[in-house]
Amino acid sequence: MRKALRWLLALGVLIGTLGTAGTAGAATTARSAATTTDIKDRLLSIPGMSLIEEKPYTGYRFFVLNYTQPVDHRHPTKGTFQQRITVLHKDVSRPTVFYTGGYGVSTTPSRREPTQIVDGNQISMEYRFFTPSRPDPADWTKLDIWQAASDQHRIFRALKKVYDRNWISTGGSKGGMTATYYERFYPQDMDGVVAYVAPNDVVNREDSAYDRFFAGVGTKECRDRLNAVQREALVRREPLEKKYAALAAENGYTFRTVGSLDKAYEAVVLDYVWGFWQYNLLQNCADDTLIPPDAKNATDDQIWTSIDTVSGFSFYTDQGLEPYTPYYYQAATQLGAPTIHFPHIEKKYLRYGYQPPRNFVPQDIPTKFQPRAMRDVDTWVRHNARHMLFVYGQNDPWGAEPFRLGKGAKDSYVFTAPGANHGARVDGLVGDEKALATARILQWAGVPAAAVNRAEPLARYDAKLDVRDVEREPTLRP
Repeated sequence: MRKALRWLLALGVLIGTLGTAGTAGAATTARSAATTTDIKDRLLSIPGMSLIEEKPYTGYRFFVLNYTQPVDHRHPTKGTFQQRITVLHKDVSRPTVFYTGGYGVSTTPSRREPTQIVDGNQISMEYRFFTPSRPDPADWTKLDIWQAASDQHRIFRALKKVYDRNWISTGGSKGGMTATYYERFYPQDMDGVVAYVAPNDVVNREDSAYDRFFAGVGTKECRDRLNAVQREALVRREPLEKKYAALAAENGYTFRTVGSLDKAYEAVVLDYVWGFWQYNLLQNCADDTLIPPDAKNATDDQIWTSIDTVSGFSFYTDQGLEPYTPYYYQAATQLGAPTIHFPHIEKKYLRYGYQPPRNFVPQDIPTKFQPRAMRDVDTWVRHNARHMLFVYGQNDPWGAEPFRLGKGAKDSYVFTAPGANHGARVDGLVGDEKALATARILQWAGVPAAAVNRAEPLARYDAKLDVRDVEREPTLRP
């Protein structure tokens, strides 16, 4: 294994050296002229680009921008909307990382792991239909993976004129899915793809992989402890729902979308075990303040606090669901969603079971599932993946249905970080896999061969800038 990895590293360096030598001189004159213009002026000279604000950060320029996009890329004359992007600018001579989380975009300067590795610029995109990047009126039929990939394609083409070195796309969770879909539809744009913890629900009705995952994740002691708290929350449904009603009254929460407080309560409780493994590590199971060690003898407040801390009782309210309507719409139309079972809970305590994403979309927004969408992407990745890296966490439920590579894939990899959750990173890989993943990212970014050989991040870790938290999204949603 070690010899094979060393051979791959050496081959990649050789290919990169040959590929970049012939073009460097030709672009020198154009780049020299461009550097005399302020980067803000260059960005704002792009048709359709406008400035929202610039925020200072030492060593960078950080811009929050709007970019005019067609509502429908197939019919670009039929309306436009403003899509937010951010630009973390370091230098036009550096590689560029194209990031999206698949949801809204943060307007606080941050640097994703590949950006630190290549010491580059970072473009971050807000996914269409997440406010404020939502057409008005909202035609929900224009929210699909191809339209979103086309958003990225137009942004890339516009900014490639400014940032003309290599580009790598990345994202975590739904963002990892987004980076993969973008590559499927526009495989000529990026020089590499780094997709973190990206779920791959190929056949929506076949979800047994998740049940197998929960039967073996972590240790039996931890699984039993979590299962006991989850079951106890349903056994004590009546007194705990009174607490829920009081919470709702105090905060003005309503339940029109999901249908009732009772349905919302069960949804929160059934998210509990999944939510623990998605956002916690095995050692957190021993925290008595988080997971009561003796659920049957725990107080109502202890059970409530544990469920609320892990799952969040505010989430399935109308107010909690509304920001994620675009996600649930996509899950109900293309992405799919897991259905899991609860063998440790007697049927008499389950009134609704695991609810489908349609239940979390307002009824006035119609949905129709398209089973071919994920099959198409999965087939493409297996047979056509080029310069793609998938990173998963060993204890992350979403890794139960990962992307896999077939014989047609070239210079692409699927690695798993031991013990990691939904926050798995290249930094969490071990041994040769970590070195290889880092080297491939550097190689795809087009940095000098010496840096590729070292296989270490080119920028120092910055506690404020480098985001290392778990992609925090709806519990049990990617």
